[in-house]
Amino acid sequence: MGHGQYLLELFIASNVLAFLLALAEAQSWSNLNFGHVLAYILYINWILLAFAAFQDIFQKRLSEYSYFSAAIFSFILLQTIVFCTTVVLNLLGFIGSHISLQNISVDQIFHNVILHLSYGVLLGAFCLRYMYIREQSVLQQNSELNARVQAMQARIHPHFLFNSLNSVVSLIAIDPDKAEQMLIDLSKLFRASLQELKLVTLKEEVELSKQYIAIEQIRLGDRLKVEWNIPHPELLGQVKIPLLTLQPLIENSIFHGVEKKIIDAKIGILVEILQNQVNIVITNPFLQDRIKVREGHGIALENVKQRLKAHFGDSVYFRNYAGNGLFTTVIQYQYKNR
Repeated sequence: MGHGQYLLELFIASNVLAFLLALAEAQSWSNLNFGHVLAYILYINWILLAFAAFQDIFQKRLSEYSYFSAAIFSFILLQTIVFCTTVVLNLLGFIGSHISLQNISVDQIFHNVILHLSYGVLLGAFCLRYMYIREQSVLQQNSELNARVQAMQARIHPHFLFNSLNSVVSLIAIDPDKAEQMLIDLSKLFRASLQELKLVTLKEEVELSKQYIAIEQIRLGDRLKVEWNIPHPELLGQVKIPLLTLQPLIENSIFHGVEKKIIDAKIGILVEILQNQVNIVITNPFLQDRIKVREGHGIALENVKQRLKAHFGDSVYFRNYAGNGLFTTVIQYQYKNR
């Protein structure tokens, strides 16, 4: 059940409450006035819309508090909205009747404030349930994301580790310096894989990807050709990206575009920074009769997409294209300078 459905439940419950309040005021079905029902519905829906909007505004700060502290803050926020809305409506009603605010009394300004604050207590019960469910939904999404990340890490590395270690063993006797460098690069890559998959600079991610490519270059030799295109390398240190985003995409390209081809293959990597947007394009050749194998290997790509969306939201564009012997992965997302 998504966040939108919980919000819909909240508004349905609030409208039922509005109807019951209007019925209680009328004291009978025959005295029930549609205008009063509509007024209560508009009033309560405005309160809930304002509450939901302020919750989104303060969401980052509230996430730093315990649930109990956040609940107290939210209840006070709700009552403040009720109080301000009631006072403003009283003022507007007086102006509508008298054209000005002259001779308005304190009782007229605060008319029905206590009654509406008591309604706010009832609304608070609905809103606190909404907050609790939303928090649980976020925790569940984060848990699922972490599970996907761990699954991705477990999937990516085994065959790469075994192949790399075999290459190191074969190099020790004929080129110990190259074997030593390969082990250094391998240790750096695995040290990164054991870290929390937080945001790093794009410069760090590119350097880590180059270390991975260097390891594969030793194993695949001249079969692997990688062409980097970075128009503005000086900007890489200003842009953030989740750790180990490029590496699994490049690994996917090497697995399908190089290891599965007999002839030499070239992988192209474009990293472009334009204003507040990052464009990443990775291309590799593929064999038409192996396209189904590639589709079955899409779990890592989906995990990368979900991690990007977790950090950059709806600004993320992630697509794969296959045609004319090339498989292309396109990533776009918006960033903010820090």
